[in-house]
Amino acid sequence: MPAFADGDAAIGVGLAFVAGFVDAAAFIALTGLFTAHVTGNFVLIGAELVSTSTGVLAKLLALPTFILAVAVTRLIALALERRGASPLRPLLVLEAAALIAFAIVGASLSPLGSPDGAKAIGVGMLGVAAMGIQNGIGRLVIGHLAATTVMTVNVTQAVIDLTDHACGKTLGAPAATRLRRTLSAVLAFAVGALAGAFGVAALSFACVLVPAVVLIGLLFVPDREPSP
Repeated sequence: MPAFADGDAAIGVGLAFVAGFVDAAAFIALTGLFTAHVTGNFVLIGAELVSTSTGVLAKLLALPTFILAVAVTRLIALALERRGASPLRPLLVLEAAALIAFAIVGASLSPLGSPDGAKAIGVGMLGVAAMGIQNGIGRLVIGHLAATTVMTVNVTQAVIDLTDHACGKTLGAPAATRLRRTLSAVLAFAVGALAGAFGVAALSFACVLVPAVVLIGLLFVPDREPSP
């Protein structure tokens, strides 16, 4: 059990770092495209339609791309679970492959030109697909951990737990574990976002190889046995 607990912590922190890194790097390199979640793209679509700026087409295409990536993730997970195999490592490999493709294609096609051009959209959808896979992993495989791609829920839960503690309420073991996981995820995401911003400024799309390497490292983390 301790090995699993340590593995859970490493997976949660590692994936939160990956999401923060990719979201920040892609947002800068792709002129405001969110890859790790779709809510921000909805907001930006409305803002850009009103201000008649560019990048609307890429944000519109992000939703079906995201949905397709999550659906493929689900199908792969179901196929592996039917064989009695844990889907975590194969899905991490799939996400790492998508990020490597994102880095290589982005670097080879740069400069991408217009945010609504074919090059920018093609590269952006690779990033969206990678993060769609990670969102699928978060719901299908590591649902017992804190969210790794959207920090609003984590911050809200952490504030609730900290407020309860400040008011004298004793946090039980499950709540204390949850607080550690949520705070760790938020911190890792923030560190990843900073690293992604500086990384893309220094190395352009090549910096995305960093989160891909992190995912490969997570393949060596002890995994839970699949549920019967």
